[in-house]
Amino acid sequence: MKIPLKHLVQALAALIGLVAVFGLVQPPVLAAAARPSRATARAAAAGTFNVKDYGAKGDGDANDTSAINKAITAANDAGGGTVRFPSGTYKSSNTIHMKSNVTLQLDSGSTIKGASGTGYDKPESNSNDKYQDYGHSHFHDAMIYGDKLTNIGFTGSGTIDGGGHLITGNPDSGQADKIISLTRCTNLTLSGITLRRGGHFAALINGCDHVTSDHLTIDTASDRDGWNIISTTNVTITNANISANDDALPFKSDYALGAKLPSGHVTVTDSKLSAKCCNALMFGSETCGDFTDYTFSHITITGAQKSGLGMVSMDGANISDVHYSDITMSGVRSPIMLKVGTRKRCGNSPGVGHISGITVDNVTGTGASPSFSPTIWGQSGGNQISDVTFTNVDLTVPGGNGTMGTGVPSDSGDYNPKSIGTRPAYGWYIHNANNIKFVNSSVRFSEDDGRPAVIANTGSAISFDHFTAQRGGDSPSDLLFQSINGYCVTNGANTSGGSLRVATSGGSTRSCGSR
Repeated sequence: MKIPLKHLVQALAALIGLVAVFGLVQPPVLAAAARPSRATARAAAAGTFNVKDYGAKGDGDANDTSAINKAITAANDAGGGTVRFPSGTYKSSNTIHMKSNVTLQLDSGSTIKGASGTGYDKPESNSNDKYQDYGHSHFHDAMIYGDKLTNIGFTGSGTIDGGGHLITGNPDSGQADKIISLTRCTNLTLSGITLRRGGHFAALINGCDHVTSDHLTIDTASDRDGWNIISTTNVTITNANISANDDALPFKSDYALGAKLPSGHVTVTDSKLSAKCCNALMFGSETCGDFTDYTFSHITITGAQKSGLGMVSMDGANISDVHYSDITMSGVRSPIMLKVGTRKRCGNSPGVGHISGITVDNVTGTGASPSFSPTIWGQSGGNQISDVTFTNVDLTVPGGNGTMGTGVPSDSGDYNPKSIGTRPAYGWYIHNANNIKFVNSSVRFSEDDGRPAVIANTGSAISFDHFTAQRGGDSPSDLLFQSINGYCVTNGANTSGGSLRVATSGGSTRSCGSR
Protein backbone atom coordinates (compact mmCIF):
# COMPACT_ATOMS: atom_id res chain seq x y z
CA MET A 1 0.00 0.00 0.00
CA LYS A 2 1.37 3.34 -0.99
CA ILE A 3 1.41 5.91 1.87
CA PRO A 4 1.11 9.54 0.84
CA LEU A 5 4.28 11.56 1.38
CA LYS A 6 2.54 14.12 3.59
CA HIS A 7 1.45 11.34 5.96
CA LEU A 8 5.05 10.09 6.22
CA VAL A 9 6.22 13.60 7.11
CA GLN A 10 3.51 13.93 9.77
CA ALA A 11 4.44 10.55 11.31
CA LEU A 12 8.13 11.40 11.37
CA ALA A 13 7.44 14.75 13.08
CA ALA A 14 5.34 13.02 15.70
CA LEU A 15 8.08 10.46 16.33
CA ILE A 16 10.67 13.22 16.79
CA GLY A 17 8.33 14.96 19.24
CA LEU A 18 7.90 11.80 21.31
CA VAL A 19 11.63 11.22 21.42
CA ALA A 20 12.18 14.79 22.55
CA VAL A 21 9.58 14.43 25.27
CA PHE A 22 11.38 11.40 26.68
CA GLY A 23 14.70 13.28 26.59
CA LEU A 24 16.47 10.99 24.12
CA VAL A 25 17.46 13.82 21.81
CA GLN A 26 16.95 17.57 21.65
CA PRO A 27 16.59 19.70 18.60
CA PRO A 28 19.85 21.57 18.12
CA VAL A 29 18.32 25.02 18.69
CA LEU A 30 16.44 23.89 21.82
CA ALA A 31 19.49 22.17 23.24
CA ALA A 32 21.69 25.23 22.78
CA ALA A 33 19.14 27.52 24.41
CA ALA A 34 18.62 25.31 27.47
CA ARG A 35 22.25 24.37 28.04
CA PRO A 36 24.02 26.43 30.76
CA SER A 37 27.67 27.28 30.45
CA ARG A 38 29.99 24.58 31.75
CA ALA A 39 31.24 26.87 34.53
CA THR A 40 27.72 27.77 35.64
CA ALA A 41 26.65 24.15 35.55
CA ARG A 42 29.59 23.15 37.72
CA ALA A 43 28.85 25.99 40.15
CA ALA A 44 25.19 25.11 40.46
CA ALA A 45 26.01 21.48 41.01
CA ALA A 46 28.37 22.37 43.83
CA GLY A 47 26.08 25.01 45.36
CA THR A 48 28.81 27.61 44.77
CA PHE A 49 28.41 30.53 42.41
CA ASN A 50 31.70 32.20 41.49
CA VAL A 51 31.10 35.86 40.71
CA LYS A 52 33.68 35.68 37.93
CA ASP A 53 31.51 33.15 36.13
CA TYR A 54 28.86 35.86 35.96
CA GLY A 55 31.14 38.52 34.53
CA ALA A 56 32.92 40.05 37.54
CA LYS A 57 36.43 41.29 36.74
CA GLY A 58 37.83 41.68 40.23
CA ASP A 59 40.38 44.19 38.96
CA GLY A 60 39.36 47.11 41.19
CA ASP A 61 38.44 49.20 38.17
CA ALA A 62 35.41 47.66 36.47
CA ASN A 63 32.02 48.02 38.15
CA ASP A 64 31.19 44.46 39.25
CA THR A 65 27.81 45.15 40.85
CA SER A 66 25.76 43.66 38.02
CA ALA A 67 27.78 40.44 38.01
CA ILE A 68 27.50 40.13 41.79
CA ASN A 69 23.73 40.60 41.69
CA LYS A 70 23.45 38.02 38.90
CA ALA A 71 25.36 35.49 40.98
CA ILE A 72 23.15 36.21 43.99
CA THR A 73 20.02 35.76 41.88
CA ALA A 74 21.34 32.50 40.45
CA ALA A 75 22.06 31.15 43.93
CA ASN A 76 18.63 32.18 45.14
CA ASP A 77 16.93 30.66 42.06
CA ALA A 78 18.74 27.40 42.72
CA GLY A 79 17.20 27.23 46.19
CA GLY A 80 20.27 28.64 47.89
CA GLY A 81 24.02 28.63 47.66
CA THR A 82 27.31 30.38 48.27
CA VAL A 83 28.37 33.31 46.13
CA ARG A 84 32.14 33.14 46.08
CA PHE A 85 34.58 36.00 45.66
CA PRO A 86 38.06 34.72 44.73
CA SER A 87 41.06 36.89 45.50
CA GLY A 88 40.69 40.28 43.84
CA THR A 89 39.12 43.70 44.30
CA TYR A 90 35.49 43.93 43.25
CA LYS A 91 34.39 47.49 42.78
CA SER A 92 30.71 47.99 43.52
CA SER A 93 29.36 51.32 42.35
CA ASN A 94 25.74 50.34 42.94
CA THR A 95 23.77 48.63 45.68
CA ILE A 96 24.15 44.87 45.98
CA HIS A 97 20.77 43.25 46.65
CA MET A 98 20.92 40.28 48.99
CA LYS A 99 18.41 37.45 48.64
CA SER A 100 17.31 34.61 50.89
CA ASN A 101 19.37 31.44 51.28
CA VAL A 102 22.50 33.13 49.96
CA THR A 103 25.91 33.47 51.62
CA LEU A 104 28.60 35.79 50.32
CA GLN A 105 31.97 34.10 50.83
CA LEU A 106 34.98 36.36 50.59
CA ASP A 107 38.15 34.37 50.05
CA SER A 108 41.47 35.51 51.46
CA GLY A 109 42.71 38.45 49.42
CA SER A 110 39.27 39.42 48.19
CA THR A 111 37.71 42.86 48.71
CA ILE A 112 34.36 44.30 47.77
CA LYS A 113 35.07 48.01 47.49
CA GLY A 114 32.73 50.99 47.50
CA ALA A 115 32.85 53.74 44.92
CA SER A 116 32.27 57.46 44.61
CA GLY A 117 29.38 58.86 42.67
CA THR A 118 25.62 58.57 43.03
CA GLY A 119 24.93 55.06 41.79
CA TYR A 120 23.57 53.54 44.99
CA ASP A 121 19.90 53.09 45.75
CA LYS A 122 18.27 56.28 46.97
CA PRO A 123 16.91 56.33 50.52
CA GLU A 124 13.32 55.21 50.76
CA SER A 125 10.66 57.44 52.27
CA ASN A 126 9.78 56.75 55.91
CA SER A 127 6.77 58.29 57.65
CA ASN A 128 8.49 57.59 60.99
CA ASP A 129 11.53 59.74 60.26
CA LYS A 130 11.03 62.01 63.25
CA TYR A 131 11.53 59.26 65.83
CA GLN A 132 15.21 58.52 65.11
CA ASP A 133 18.20 59.95 63.33
CA TYR A 134 18.22 59.97 59.53
CA GLY A 135 20.72 57.16 59.22
CA HIS A 136 18.51 54.86 61.31
CA SER A 137 15.39 55.72 59.31
CA HIS A 138 16.58 54.71 55.84
CA PHE A 139 18.01 51.38 54.75
CA HIS A 140 18.16 51.24 50.94
CA ASP A 141 21.10 53.66 50.70
CA ALA A 142 23.76 51.06 51.37
CA MET A 143 26.43 49.04 49.61
CA ILE A 144 24.50 45.87 50.48
CA TYR A 145 20.79 45.84 51.30
CA GLY A 146 18.10 43.27 52.03
CA ASP A 147 14.66 43.09 53.64
CA LYS A 148 12.64 40.14 54.98
CA LEU A 149 15.38 37.65 54.10
CA THR A 150 16.11 34.27 55.65
CA ASN A 151 19.31 32.23 55.88
CA ILE A 152 21.85 34.78 54.70
CA GLY A 153 25.52 35.11 55.48
CA PHE A 154 28.73 37.05 55.04
CA THR A 155 31.67 34.75 55.68
CA GLY A 156 35.27 34.01 54.75
CA SER A 157 38.38 36.04 55.43
CA GLY A 158 38.11 38.89 52.94
CA THR A 159 37.05 42.52 53.33
CA ILE A 160 34.16 44.79 52.48
CA ASP A 161 35.57 48.30 52.32
CA GLY A 162 33.68 51.53 51.79
CA GLY A 163 36.98 52.93 50.58
CA GLY A 164 36.29 56.36 52.05
CA HIS A 165 33.37 56.87 49.64
CA LEU A 166 30.50 56.26 52.06
CA ILE A 167 28.83 59.21 53.74
CA THR A 168 29.16 59.80 57.47
CA GLY A 169 26.31 62.32 57.57
CA ASN A 170 23.02 62.42 55.66
CA PRO A 171 23.65 61.19 52.10
CA ASP A 172 22.33 62.79 48.94
CA SER A 173 20.25 60.66 46.60
CA GLY A 174 22.46 57.93 45.14
CA GLN A 175 25.04 58.06 47.92
CA ALA A 176 25.48 55.27 50.47
CA ASP A 177 26.04 55.76 54.20
CA LYS A 178 26.46 52.15 55.32
CA ILE A 179 28.05 48.91 54.17
CA ILE A 180 25.48 46.30 55.24
CA SER A 181 21.85 47.26 55.85
CA LEU A 182 19.36 44.52 56.73
CA THR A 183 15.80 44.73 58.00
CA ARG A 184 13.50 41.98 59.29
CA CYS A 185 15.99 39.21 58.57
CA THR A 186 16.09 35.71 60.08
CA ASN A 187 19.15 33.49 60.49
CA LEU A 188 21.98 35.87 59.72
CA THR A 189 25.64 34.87 59.90
CA LEU A 190 28.30 37.58 59.88
CA SER A 191 31.68 35.99 60.56
CA GLY A 192 35.33 35.98 59.66
CA ILE A 193 35.29 38.99 57.38
CA THR A 194 36.45 42.58 57.90
CA LEU A 195 34.24 45.63 57.44
CA ARG A 196 36.19 48.84 56.89
CA ARG A 197 35.31 52.52 56.32
CA GLY A 198 31.57 52.09 56.69
CA GLY A 199 30.42 55.70 56.51
CA HIS A 200 27.72 56.13 59.15
CA PHE A 201 27.53 52.38 59.88
CA ALA A 202 29.64 49.38 59.03
CA ALA A 203 26.55 47.26 59.67
CA LEU A 204 23.00 48.21 60.61
CA ILE A 205 20.39 45.54 61.30
CA ASN A 206 16.84 46.19 62.47
CA GLY A 207 14.06 43.77 63.36
CA CYS A 208 16.16 40.64 62.86
CA ASP A 209 16.12 37.30 64.69
CA HIS A 210 18.79 34.63 65.21
CA VAL A 211 22.07 36.34 64.44
CA THR A 212 25.44 34.62 64.77
CA SER A 213 28.85 36.25 64.49
CA ASP A 214 32.34 34.91 65.13
CA HIS A 215 35.70 36.57 64.47
CA LEU A 216 34.17 39.61 62.84
CA THR A 217 36.50 42.61 62.48
CA ILE A 218 35.19 46.14 62.04
CA ASP A 219 37.41 49.18 61.50
CA THR A 220 35.41 52.39 61.31
CA ALA A 221 37.74 54.44 63.51
CA SER A 222 37.99 57.07 60.77
CA ASP A 223 34.25 57.04 60.00
CA ARG A 224 31.45 56.50 62.53
CA ASP A 225 29.60 53.52 64.01
CA GLY A 226 30.66 49.90 64.10
CA TRP A 227 27.68 47.54 64.30
CA ASN A 228 24.27 48.83 65.35
CA ILE A 229 21.96 46.01 66.45
CA ILE A 230 18.43 47.35 66.64
CA SER A 231 15.24 45.60 67.79
CA THR A 232 16.91 42.24 67.31
CA THR A 233 16.56 38.98 69.24
CA ASN A 234 18.64 35.81 69.75
CA VAL A 235 22.11 37.12 69.01
CA THR A 236 25.44 35.37 69.67
CA ILE A 237 28.66 37.31 69.09
CA THR A 238 32.08 35.82 69.81
CA ASN A 239 35.60 37.08 69.15
CA ALA A 240 34.55 40.41 67.66
CA ASN A 241 37.14 43.13 67.19
CA ILE A 242 35.46 46.50 66.65
CA SER A 243 37.30 49.83 66.44
CA ALA A 244 34.88 52.68 65.86
CA ASN A 245 34.89 56.44 65.91
CA ASP A 246 31.27 56.72 67.07
CA ASP A 247 29.55 53.87 68.99
CA ALA A 248 31.34 50.53 68.63
CA LEU A 249 28.67 47.97 69.58
CA PRO A 250 25.36 49.60 70.51
CA PHE A 251 22.07 47.82 71.10
CA LYS A 252 19.06 49.96 70.27
CA SER A 253 15.34 49.87 69.61
CA ASP A 254 13.75 52.60 67.52
CA TYR A 255 10.55 53.28 65.59
CA ALA A 256 11.99 53.11 62.07
CA LEU A 257 9.89 50.05 61.18
CA GLY A 258 6.72 51.62 62.54
CA ALA A 259 6.43 49.61 65.73
CA LYS A 260 7.99 49.11 69.14
CA LEU A 261 9.84 45.83 68.78
CA PRO A 262 11.49 43.76 71.51
CA SER A 263 15.20 43.11 71.84
CA GLY A 264 16.95 40.42 73.82
CA HIS A 265 18.45 36.99 74.39
CA VAL A 266 21.90 38.25 73.46
CA THR A 267 25.37 36.95 74.33
CA VAL A 268 28.63 38.75 73.56
CA THR A 269 31.90 37.11 74.63
CA ASP A 270 35.67 37.27 74.07
CA SER A 271 35.62 40.55 72.18
CA LYS A 272 37.60 43.80 71.89
CA LEU A 273 35.95 47.19 71.53
CA SER A 274 37.04 50.80 71.22
CA ALA A 275 35.23 54.03 70.38
CA LYS A 276 37.13 57.25 69.79
CA CYS A 277 34.40 59.80 70.33
CA CYS A 278 31.54 57.87 71.83
CA ASN A 279 30.39 54.66 73.53
CA ALA A 280 32.04 51.26 73.43
CA LEU A 281 29.36 48.82 74.67
CA MET A 282 26.05 50.65 74.78
CA PHE A 283 22.29 50.43 75.19
CA GLY A 284 20.69 53.35 73.33
CA SER A 285 20.27 56.10 72.84
CA GLU A 286 17.30 54.95 70.69
CA THR A 287 15.27 52.93 73.22
CA CYS A 288 11.61 52.44 72.25
CA GLY A 289 11.02 48.70 72.72
CA ASP A 290 12.11 46.73 75.78
CA PHE A 291 15.43 44.89 76.27
CA THR A 292 15.87 41.73 78.31
CA ASP A 293 18.34 38.86 78.81
CA TYR A 294 21.81 40.10 77.83
CA THR A 295 25.14 38.58 78.83
CA PHE A 296 28.49 40.28 78.19
CA SER A 297 31.68 38.56 79.28
CA HIS A 298 35.43 38.54 78.69
CA ILE A 299 35.50 41.87 76.89
CA THR A 300 38.36 44.36 76.59
CA ILE A 301 37.55 48.02 76.02
CA THR A 302 40.35 50.39 75.06
CA GLY A 303 39.04 53.92 74.82
CA ALA A 304 35.61 55.56 74.74
CA GLN A 305 35.07 59.31 74.90
CA LYS A 306 31.59 58.76 76.32
CA SER A 307 30.86 55.52 78.19
CA GLY A 308 32.77 52.28 78.42
CA LEU A 309 29.67 50.45 79.63
CA GLY A 310 26.71 52.68 78.85
CA MET A 311 23.03 51.99 79.40
CA VAL A 312 20.36 54.62 78.85
CA SER A 313 16.60 54.34 78.57
CA MET A 314 15.59 57.57 76.85
CA ASP A 315 12.39 56.67 75.01
CA GLY A 316 10.32 54.56 77.39
CA ALA A 317 12.11 51.21 77.23
CA ASN A 318 12.38 48.82 80.15
CA ILE A 319 15.90 47.36 80.29
CA SER A 320 16.28 44.31 82.53
CA ASP A 321 18.21 41.11 83.15
CA VAL A 322 21.56 42.37 81.86
CA HIS A 323 24.80 40.83 83.11
CA TYR A 324 28.40 42.02 82.65
CA SER A 325 31.40 39.99 83.79
CA ASP A 326 35.16 39.83 83.32
CA ILE A 327 35.54 43.14 81.54
CA THR A 328 38.63 45.34 81.41
CA MET A 329 38.39 49.00 80.43
CA SER A 330 41.03 51.67 79.91
CA GLY A 331 40.89 55.27 78.73
CA VAL A 332 37.11 55.56 79.01
CA ARG A 333 35.69 59.00 79.75
CA SER A 334 32.91 57.59 81.94
CA PRO A 335 33.57 53.97 82.88
CA ILE A 336 29.96 53.04 83.73
CA MET A 337 26.78 55.02 83.23
CA LEU A 338 23.19 53.91 83.81
CA LYS A 339 20.58 56.56 83.09
CA VAL A 340 16.82 56.82 82.69
CA GLY A 341 15.90 59.86 80.61
CA THR A 342 12.67 61.49 79.53
CA ARG A 343 13.25 62.21 75.84
CA LYS A 344 10.29 60.01 74.75
CA ARG A 345 11.28 60.08 71.09
CA CYS A 346 9.16 57.14 69.97
CA GLY A 347 5.74 56.45 68.46
CA ASN A 348 2.63 55.47 70.41
CA SER A 349 3.11 58.03 73.18
CA PRO A 350 5.81 56.35 75.28
CA GLY A 351 6.13 56.91 79.00
CA VAL A 352 9.34 56.94 81.02
CA GLY A 353 11.37 53.73 81.07
CA HIS A 354 13.06 51.72 83.76
CA ILE A 355 16.38 49.94 84.35
CA SER A 356 16.48 46.93 86.69
CA GLY A 357 18.06 43.56 87.29
CA ILE A 358 21.64 44.45 86.34
CA THR A 359 24.77 42.67 87.58
CA VAL A 360 28.35 43.79 87.02
CA ASP A 361 31.02 41.29 88.11
CA ASN A 362 34.82 41.27 87.90
CA VAL A 363 35.25 44.57 86.10
CA THR A 364 38.26 46.89 86.16
CA GLY A 365 38.39 50.27 84.54
CA THR A 366 40.31 53.52 84.30
CA GLY A 367 38.37 56.71 83.64
CA ALA A 368 39.57 59.51 81.39
CA SER A 369 37.56 62.43 82.76
CA PRO A 370 37.62 63.94 86.26
CA SER A 371 34.08 65.26 85.70
CA PHE A 372 32.09 62.29 84.43
CA SER A 373 32.26 59.91 87.35
CA PRO A 374 30.60 56.49 87.12
CA THR A 375 26.91 57.26 87.47
CA ILE A 376 23.53 55.73 88.25
CA TRP A 377 20.82 58.27 87.40
CA GLY A 378 17.17 57.32 87.58
CA GLN A 379 13.94 59.28 87.58
CA SER A 380 11.62 59.67 90.52
CA GLY A 381 9.03 57.21 91.82
CA GLY A 382 8.53 54.07 89.77
CA ASN A 383 11.20 55.10 87.31
CA GLN A 384 14.10 54.81 89.72
CA ILE A 385 16.92 52.48 88.70
CA SER A 386 16.59 49.35 90.82
CA ASP A 387 18.18 46.05 91.68
CA VAL A 388 21.74 46.58 90.49
CA THR A 389 24.67 44.68 92.03
CA PHE A 390 28.38 45.40 91.54
CA THR A 391 30.75 42.63 92.65
CA ASN A 392 34.53 42.91 92.35
CA VAL A 393 34.27 46.15 90.40
CA ASP A 394 37.45 48.21 90.75
CA LEU A 395 37.62 51.61 89.10
CA THR A 396 40.38 54.22 88.96
CA VAL A 397 39.37 57.71 87.90
CA PRO A 398 41.57 60.74 87.15
CA GLY A 399 40.52 62.86 90.15
CA GLY A 400 42.14 66.24 90.39
CA ASN A 401 39.12 68.33 91.41
CA GLY A 402 38.89 70.32 94.62
CA THR A 403 36.02 70.38 97.07
CA MET A 404 32.68 71.49 95.68
CA GLY A 405 29.02 71.68 96.64
CA THR A 406 27.20 68.39 97.10
CA GLY A 407 23.88 69.42 95.56
CA VAL A 408 22.29 67.47 92.71
CA PRO A 409 23.88 68.52 89.41
CA SER A 410 21.62 69.72 86.62
CA ASP A 411 20.57 67.38 83.80
CA SER A 412 20.23 68.70 80.26
CA GLY A 413 18.14 65.65 79.31
CA ASP A 414 20.67 64.21 76.84
CA TYR A 415 22.04 60.67 76.98
CA ASN A 416 25.67 61.80 76.90
CA PRO A 417 27.59 61.48 80.20
CA LYS A 418 28.33 65.20 80.01
CA SER A 419 24.57 65.93 80.14
CA ILE A 420 24.73 65.79 83.93
CA GLY A 421 27.83 67.93 84.27
CA THR A 422 30.54 67.52 86.89
CA ARG A 423 29.43 65.09 89.56
CA PRO A 424 29.95 66.14 93.19
CA ALA A 425 31.57 62.73 93.86
CA TYR A 426 34.84 61.66 92.25
CA GLY A 427 33.75 58.03 92.27
CA TRP A 428 30.13 56.87 92.17
CA TYR A 429 27.25 59.31 91.90
CA ILE A 430 23.88 57.64 92.55
CA HIS A 431 20.56 59.46 92.13
CA ASN A 432 17.00 58.13 92.26
CA ALA A 433 17.92 54.50 92.83
CA ASN A 434 16.72 51.57 94.89
CA ASN A 435 18.39 48.36 96.01
CA ILE A 436 21.89 49.10 94.76
CA LYS A 437 24.65 46.86 96.14
CA PHE A 438 28.44 47.06 96.01
CA VAL A 439 30.36 43.95 97.12
CA ASN A 440 34.17 43.66 97.29
CA SER A 441 34.56 46.70 95.07
CA SER A 442 36.70 49.84 95.12
CA VAL A 443 37.24 53.29 93.66
CA ARG A 444 40.52 55.22 93.49
CA PHE A 445 41.87 58.36 91.86
CA SER A 446 45.10 59.09 90.02
CA GLU A 447 45.33 62.63 91.42
CA ASP A 448 44.15 63.86 94.80
CA ASP A 449 40.51 64.96 94.81
CA GLY A 450 38.48 66.98 97.31
CA ARG A 451 35.12 65.31 96.64
CA PRO A 452 33.65 62.29 98.44
CA ALA A 453 34.26 58.94 96.81
CA VAL A 454 30.52 58.21 96.70
CA ILE A 455 27.34 60.26 96.95
CA ALA A 456 23.93 58.55 96.96
CA ASN A 457 21.06 60.98 96.64
CA THR A 458 17.35 60.09 96.90
CA GLY A 459 16.55 56.41 97.07
CA SER A 460 16.54 53.40 99.34
CA ALA A 461 18.45 50.24 100.19
CA ILE A 462 21.94 51.35 99.09
CA SER A 463 24.62 49.05 100.51
CA PHE A 464 28.41 48.74 100.48
CA ASP A 465 30.03 45.56 101.75
CA HIS A 466 33.84 45.33 101.78
CA PHE A 467 34.06 48.56 99.78
CA THR A 468 37.40 50.35 99.50
CA ALA A 469 37.73 54.05 98.67
CA GLN A 470 40.72 56.31 98.37
CA ARG A 471 40.47 59.31 100.68
CA GLY A 472 40.96 62.77 99.24
CA GLY A 473 43.13 65.13 101.23
CA ASP A 474 40.37 67.74 101.56
CA SER A 475 37.29 65.56 101.06
CA PRO A 476 34.65 66.09 103.79
CA SER A 477 33.66 62.41 103.81
CA ASP A 478 34.19 59.19 101.93
CA LEU A 479 30.54 58.17 101.52
CA LEU A 480 27.68 60.67 101.69
CA PHE A 481 24.03 59.57 101.84
CA GLN A 482 21.44 62.22 101.07
CA SER A 483 17.76 61.33 101.58
CA ILE A 484 18.45 57.59 101.50
CA ASN A 485 16.00 55.33 103.30
CA GLY A 486 18.09 52.40 104.47
CA TYR A 487 21.78 52.63 103.67
CA CYS A 488 24.32 50.09 104.90
CA VAL A 489 28.12 50.19 105.02
CA THR A 490 29.91 47.12 106.38
CA ASN A 491 33.56 46.08 106.40
CA GLY A 492 34.64 49.12 104.43
CA ALA A 493 38.07 50.76 104.45
CA ASN A 494 40.07 53.46 102.78
CA THR A 495 43.12 52.56 100.74
CA SER A 496 45.36 53.20 103.76
CA GLY A 497 43.48 50.72 105.89
CA GLY A 498 41.41 53.14 107.95
CA SER A 499 37.66 53.00 108.24
CA LEU A 500 35.41 54.81 105.79
CA ARG A 501 33.97 58.15 106.89
CA VAL A 502 30.20 58.07 106.41
CA ALA A 503 28.09 61.24 106.40
CA THR A 504 24.34 61.66 106.04
CA SER A 505 21.79 64.36 105.36
CA GLY A 506 18.16 64.74 104.42
CA GLY A 507 16.92 62.29 107.00
CA SER A 508 18.88 59.31 105.67
CA THR A 509 18.47 56.17 107.76
CA ARG A 510 20.80 53.25 108.32
CA SER A 511 19.38 49.74 107.89
CA CYS A 512 21.66 46.77 107.43
CA GLY A 513 19.15 44.12 108.46
CA SER A 514 20.27 40.66 107.35
CA ARG A 515 22.71 41.89 104.72
